[in-house]
Amino acid sequence: MEVFSMVIQSNMSPKAIVEVWKETATIFTKFNIPLTDKTLESFIDSNILHNLLTKLNVAVGSSTATCVEGG
Repeated sequence: MEVFSMVIQSNMSPKAIVEVWKETATIFTKFNIPLTDKTLESFIDSNILHNLLTKLNVAVGSSTATCVEGG
């Protein structure tokens, strides 16, 4: 049996993220980010984006330790 682990990434939209992980909605609210179809990287400053992605992934129990930057 394969287990798939997905990490929230900057090329995902807030709307899609909340559809999969409902618990992330409060984090978007805290960061004052609208639930749009735009990718996070397209409208969020890179300094804020890194912090946001960290908080989102901690909330859903994902780890970037198994992921390679950019891919």
